[in-house]
Amino acid sequence: MTDQAPTKWKRILLKLSGEAFAGSKGFGLDGEVLGRIADDIVEAHGLGVEVAVVVGGGNLWRGIAGAKGGLDRAQADYMGMLATVMNALALQDVLEQKGLPTRTQSAIRMPQVAEEYIRRRAIRHLEKGRVVIFAAGTGNPFFTTDTTAALRAVEIDADVLLKGTHGGVDGIYSADPRTNPDAEKIDHLSYLDVLNRDLRVMDSTAITHCMEHNMPIVVFDLMGDGNLRGLLEGATIGTLVS
Repeated sequence: MTDQAPTKWKRILLKLSGEAFAGSKGFGLDGEVLGRIADDIVEAHGLGVEVAVVVGGGNLWRGIAGAKGGLDRAQADYMGMLATVMNALALQDVLEQKGLPTRTQSAIRMPQVAEEYIRRRAIRHLEKGRVVIFAAGTGNPFFTTDTTAALRAVEIDADVLLKGTHGGVDGIYSADPRTNPDAEKIDHLSYLDVLNRDLRVMDSTAITHCMEHNMPIVVFDLMGDGNLRGLLEGATIGTLVS
């Protein structure tokens, strides 16, 4: 890593939704969006920050939707886990094309394409300057990738969980700013505020886990130009949950 001015956090867990990878297409992978996300990660790494990533799979498959279509919910969730692996491999490929050493670790064993998730190995990769992408959720059905992000952030001793949104909303608001012009942006909330007001920025299991382990969460617009770098350099961007 290069010598840089100190950043606000040394090790981050970046949560990316699968839908972000689809861009305006709404489904599949948008190469331009994927490249832009990768550029932000490369920039963060260049600041000397250790970066771990959890990816969703909603651009390819959603377990709840599959269950509503008649599939067994557990089976549908396993299919969703496979979708996250596809996204993780795509992001890994783009990052490595940009010269950034990257490892994908899967909670479901598939040694031909990814390492098995091992906490100590993941931390060692981060210490060596590699980006680590966590795929396949927790490896268990009925748990979201938000919960995976909360779990992995605590496991790897991250300083913060950064949840990147992709719909143009730059944090948490009192109401949906896309439909309510009177919605007000909230700069800081407690975990209990999020739960009691049912703000649904992450699922309640994820919020509760972060609260129990004092893991701060920042919700920010992933696609905003320079937002990730700004956060790392100490700018007030998005909404802090702590």
